[in-house]
Amino acid sequence: MTTMAAEANFSDLVNKPKDTLARLEGKRHLVLHRRDAEDLVLMTAEQAEQDTAVVRDTTRLFTEMFRRDPMVMAMAVQVLPSVFPWVRHLPDDEKKEFAAEWLDTLSAAADMNNNAAVETLVAGWRATAEVYADPELYEILTREHDKGDYGPVPPPPEVPE
Repeated sequence: MTTMAAEANFSDLVNKPKDTLARLEGKRHLVLHRRDAEDLVLMTAEQAEQDTAVVRDTTRLFTEMFRRDPMVMAMAVQVLPSVFPWVRHLPDDEKKEFAAEWLDTLSAAADMNNNAAVETLVAGWRATAEVYADPELYEILTREHDKGDYGPVPPPPEVPE
């Protein structure tokens, strides 16, 4: 059985590009380790397109299932805690809202081939769940605050160039 990825140091790619790229043969991708920076992943353009198509098409399938059958959405809400354990702290109506937003964002991200918005959405909902999980924090953030107007906010001081 072969592994799905090959590994090499980034310096190998710089010093021996042909030998290093040969390691990609028969693998899905090549992980390039860098000493002072995040590792890189090298794959063929065809493989990247295939990966993107799988995510896009799967997301579209689930989106249509959710839109056509409310029971599918109900099931998704039930299984979300298996994928995102922190969802257990959200109220039921917010679990549904998260599921719908997550799927819409996945769909848009797949069309743009950029998943950054998905991670941002998940991080925001996780922070919301953390508030619900902490009764003291929830009380602080939901209590009635002084509604007085404190006037205009002064502009920040100018920073010399």
